Amino acid sequence: MADTVYSKSEIAGSSTVSIDDAIKGAVARASSTISEIEWFEVSEIRGHVEDGEVGYFQVTLEVGFPLTDTKA
Repeated sequence: MADTVYSKSEIAGSSTVSIDDAIKGAVARASSTISEIEWFEVSEIRGHVEDGEVGYFQVTLEVGFPLTDTKA
């Protein structure tokens, strides 16, 4: 059995609803183009203020996934 090697990619997600929604949306979107995402780590949380209120939330996260052998 070979050791697994992982790669990670930094992505950002935003939501007008919540931080949780921003994370879920970012992971869902990344999963449509990156196979086998196994974990995520939030590295930054920030938001945008509009007229004294929270306009939207934004999160930066890293997603991790195993590198697979493409040889047949």
